[in-house]
Amino acid sequence: MITLKNVLVAIDFGEASDTVLAYGRELARRFGATLHVLHVAKNVVAGAVGVEGDAVDFVALQRAVEESARKRLDAIVTDDDRRTLAAKAVVQTSNSPALSIVSYARDAHIDFIIIGTHGRGGMAHLFMGSVAERVVRTARCPVLTVSNPQHEFVLPDALQAVARA
Repeated sequence: MITLKNVLVAIDFGEASDTVLAYGRELARRFGATLHVLHVAKNVVAGAVGVEGDAVDFVALQRAVEESARKRLDAIVTDDDRRTLAAKAVVQTSNSPALSIVSYARDAHIDFIIIGTHGRGGMAHLFMGSVAERVVRTARCPVLTVSNPQHEFVLPDALQAVARA
């Protein structure tokens, strides 16, 4: 028997984010699990070390990046998600999104991670790496990677009712 108590959806607000969230909602609903939605914001301050910026307030910029991410998460994690799935919207700041995702999963006792992938290949993958790949390699729980576009297997409730009829 498969038991899922905590499902983590890691999103970057990219093309696959809506699909990843739909999968997470459906799994959490089917298993009666808590839905965790995590966005890892870039650490602007750490990236600015050694950069001369006379007019740039990096701390204020970091706050703005994090606040923007919180607002976006609050917009996509609905009141219904919070009520029926006990959904938690979380923003963390890190230089390593993969490490942050895996650490959050460990600390929050996550049973299943769902993450989008950009599907980069060749040189782009070599130089930029893949957050999803690092999460798959280092997570202690199963990880579902979702690319966009992909084969849809989570149908909206209205389509499921029509399909059954």
